[in-house]
Amino acid sequence: MTPGWERRLYLAAHPVAYPLLRALARRGPVVRVPGVGVVVNDAARAREVLMDGETYRKDGPGSPGDLWTPVLGPSVLLNMEGEAHRALRRRLTELFTPSYTEALCARVLAEPLERLADRLARGGGVDLVDTMRVMAGAVMCEVIGLGTRNEADFRRLFEQGERIVSMISLRTRRLSPAQVERARAVLDPLGDIAAKAYASGEENTVMGRMRALGLSEAEARGAAGAFFLTGTETVATLVPRLIALLHDAGRLDGTARTASSPTALDRAIDEAMRVTTPTPVMLRGVHRRAELGGVRVGPGDRILIATHNCCRAYGPFDPDGPPHPPELRRLWFGAGPHFCIGYPLAMAETRAVARTVLAAAPLKITHRAAARRVLIPTYARLVVRGKA
Repeated sequence: MTPGWERRLYLAAHPVAYPLLRALARRGPVVRVPGVGVVVNDAARAREVLMDGETYRKDGPGSPGDLWTPVLGPSVLLNMEGEAHRALRRRLTELFTPSYTEALCARVLAEPLERLADRLARGGGVDLVDTMRVMAGAVMCEVIGLGTRNEADFRRLFEQGERIVSMISLRTRRLSPAQVERARAVLDPLGDIAAKAYASGEENTVMGRMRALGLSEAEARGAAGAFFLTGTETVATLVPRLIALLHDAGRLDGTARTASSPTALDRAIDEAMRVTTPTPVMLRGVHRRAELGGVRVGPGDRILIATHNCCRAYGPFDPDGPPHPPELRRLWFGAGPHFCIGYPLAMAETRAVARTVLAAAPLKITHRAAARRVLIPTYARLVVRGKA
């Protein structure tokens, strides 16, 4: 059943931390946990934190800046607040409009999607985990400016990002000097490639568009690193879990009507994101004294938003259920000034692959296994087979 497999994925990824996280959901909407921080389990309180960039910040002690500034530099949205953040975000927002991201994914994924559709139509088995690694790697190569169309390179790029992300646990506050060095060994060469694409100024590339929008080379390099870390694993892990959820809910038998209706597909994707919660926790540092859900917080406190607890409080996977309430709306992508700038790209990529897979219904999952000791819970393998 769906709840069993989703729980199995989380336990394989975080065998100690996940039971603790779920136990904290029963302690109340906001609870202080020694050694962890102030944990937020309620969607409304989480949105309150995310909307208040003056009190709860992504820079300073206890924030994501502690993790990523040593690796990416000081100006990459992930670790910024205030006017500098707003100015950079205004310029970057123009990069990922829905029309541009749809066109980018259609161009980059045309051939691999055609091969995927053909294999499923012939009744062949497809490992969606490997498929998504290739596709996420291909899209990211396009974004950064890597001139490659080699599947081995796409897999290698994904694995490099996975190695960096795997250094983070739910309790990690900052990376060690050795971890920073390993991360930079991967990211610095990618930054060099991004800088070359930036210098070329070709406006059909993301880096070239950054130059046209007035971003500096340093900002473009930092943005490339941030996109790489946040834009590959999230989408790659989601699509196999989306298909598994639909399968376990009996939605892959016969004609998958979800594929033929853009509204139904988006609803299924949103509901799968709520249940899987691709960002299971979010961090903020407290900048000034406040009260949050009855708990007093102040400078030096670390806020850990248990996004997974916030989202799972609304029940099991149900793509036909009512619309998500306002406090929950796409909370897994953040809210307010730090709402994920890559959301349109993530949705375009997810739609393109999911539409292709679902169009091959009826489908059957013939093998699946949970990935162990990863940051974002996922399948190690998920093999689906079409009916020839």
